[in-house]
Amino acid sequence: MDDGSTPNYRPDRHPSESYEDILNRDSRPVPDFLRQGPVPDIGVEPVPASNYFSPEYFAKEAARLWPRIWQMACREEDIPDVGDYHIYEIVGKSLIIVRTPTGQIKALYNSCLHRGRKLVTLNGCKNEFRCPYHGFAWHTDGSFKENPIAWDFPQWQDKDLSLPEARVETWGGFVFVNMDRNAKPLMDYIGPLAEHFARYDFANRYKSVHVVKPVRCNWKALAEAFMESHHSLTTHPQILPFLADANSQYDLLSEYVSRQFSASGVPSPFVYDRNYSPTEIIQAMGGSSGARRRGFKEGESAVPAGITARAFAAQQARDALSLEDGWDYSDASDAEMVDALLYNLWPNMSFWAGYAPNIVYRWRPYGMDPEAGIMDVMILKRVPKHGPRPKPAPVHELGIDEPWSNASELGGLAGIFEQDMGNLPYVQLGLHTGSGEVHFGRYSEMRIRKLHQLVDSYIADV
Repeated sequence: MDDGSTPNYRPDRHPSESYEDILNRDSRPVPDFLRQGPVPDIGVEPVPASNYFSPEYFAKEAARLWPRIWQMACREEDIPDVGDYHIYEIVGKSLIIVRTPTGQIKALYNSCLHRGRKLVTLNGCKNEFRCPYHGFAWHTDGSFKENPIAWDFPQWQDKDLSLPEARVETWGGFVFVNMDRNAKPLMDYIGPLAEHFARYDFANRYKSVHVVKPVRCNWKALAEAFMESHHSLTTHPQILPFLADANSQYDLLSEYVSRQFSASGVPSPFVYDRNYSPTEIIQAMGGSSGARRRGFKEGESAVPAGITARAFAAQQARDALSLEDGWDYSDASDAEMVDALLYNLWPNMSFWAGYAPNIVYRWRPYGMDPEAGIMDVMILKRVPKHGPRPKPAPVHELGIDEPWSNASELGGLAGIFEQDMGNLPYVQLGLHTGSGEVHFGRYSEMRIRKLHQLVDSYIADV
């Protein structure tokens, strides 16, 4: 540790200082909600390895999980004008997320009521949805417009021929959909996430980066690669000098919301014995994509005497962000400027809290293949205090065999993702040949265990 403080040991955690100990040294007051939250005992039972590749298990997920949950489909800024639409697809279902003439957002099923052809296959803007097969047409609010051979459809006389709809609700500039018309409201689902993120005003952010890439592993294995921090020891060794990983904080805030916090500007417990100086920590951060994303000035590496590396990095981030967007960050805590503050919304979304440019992850099955997934990476920036709202970045789709480095807009993050993806195809292969079980840590991997427990509950035979 760069300040020489004595760790507060806990018998059920890594024997080093806790994340809360680090927060106690922050240079600014820390919001209470960042402190340790609920840590229920949810058991230590293993998970069958076949849950990651079994066609039967995947079929149950497709039939009983994805049609019944809230999932993020797009940003409101992706469909700003009347007639703008975005296609969202999951396990064979296709929805048209459209801005109607009244400004309302709807999610229409992307299927002609005549012979079932998809009405649209590319995102865009239209004043109607006309089937390319036979010309049957619907208005953009889903109401029926025209049947070119109406005389031959007596069975449709006096019937409501509107396109079926999924439920739509919004939060923080995101559009969420749910195919279960009887599902609980979105705010009941996201609860503490919305409460904690009110401080960061996600609706007043814009999408500066959006990269999508298929990966050769099950969607759950893909999500799990971003649900604990201690894999950095062998997967991301370059970040050990400045990221507290094994002593990260994990919480289960509600049935559907969990989180993990990893402090930046302090070394990993795995390398405490190296006794890095504050300047060495800052120099290591200078080569980090995360530090650059938070406004770290790479040329400034000498930390003045009496200042910790963490406080120094946080102040650099405040100065850089204020210069970029015109907002005042003088009251923001060190944690909110430099830490990895990941909130997960079950089962397939992650939103980074804080004031710095926020990363958003989304993981989904790749079509109907149980052994392939898709990962979305978005970066949200605050709309400048003085000036117009920037347009959202277009989606950059990478091929399944393309490296993340082809998405230059990710900067150094691409290298981090490449390290993560280097594991995942071999995880998928190993799941077929191992003991038949997967085991998770009681505390540091409880979020992953909770992911599986909830999936099991949704797909259980009834």
